[in-house]
Amino acid sequence: MASKEPEITLYFLGASRAIRIAWLLEELSLPYELVSSPRASNGLAPPEFKAKIPTKLGKSPVIKDGNIVIQESAAIAEYICETYDTSCRLLPKETAARAKVREWMSAAEGTFMIHGLAILYARWSLPEPAKEYLPEMEKGLSTNVHNDFGWLESELEGKEYLVGKTVTAADILMGFNIEFIFARKLGTEGGDWPNVTKWLSRVQQREAYKKAVEKSGYSL
Repeated sequence: MASKEPEITLYFLGASRAIRIAWLLEELSLPYELVSSPRASNGLAPPEFKAKIPTKLGKSPVIKDGNIVIQESAAIAEYICETYDTSCRLLPKETAARAKVREWMSAAEGTFMIHGLAILYARWSLPEPAKEYLPEMEKGLSTNVHNDFGWLESELEGKEYLVGKTVTAADILMGFNIEFIFARKLGTEGGDWPNVTKWLSRVQQREAYKKAVEKSGYSL
């Protein structure tokens, strides 16, 4: 665990995964500078905002901490936890719990988000002559979303948080995905996941989450 003082700048695009990082920073009460922008009318990052991001990819979130630049939510979260979470609160020290948190951090993008985005990209990209097939396509793609949410529902049975008795990086990274999939109705039709909805409401009531939303202006 490093003893360096944080010099963190967070590059934050509106309605994006960047809320995860602002939330995590607030949970740890770490100071940070916010470089933010709403999305352009086409839903993408404005060119002038992308020009400020210190990576070739130009995506958000990105953090700059001194001379260290990191992109990708899970990598950023792990770096912040390894460097500044001296109590190992968000990334537990105990081996089994730590592995479980990392499992959810990976599943957030590698399972949940990829299945939700498959539906969103179909809506965006299907050629006009093929639009009549979209409802059937969404129905087929929603099977993966229902399977994912069924797993999450079972994991939350009798629990308030994903790993252990308090919030961890698992809840923070997964929280955005579940909110996004619900908000965009990406394959959730016909599903009922009471444990998931209660958990999402619970984690979004945390003061750190509320502070991150207020500072960044985040909204879906």
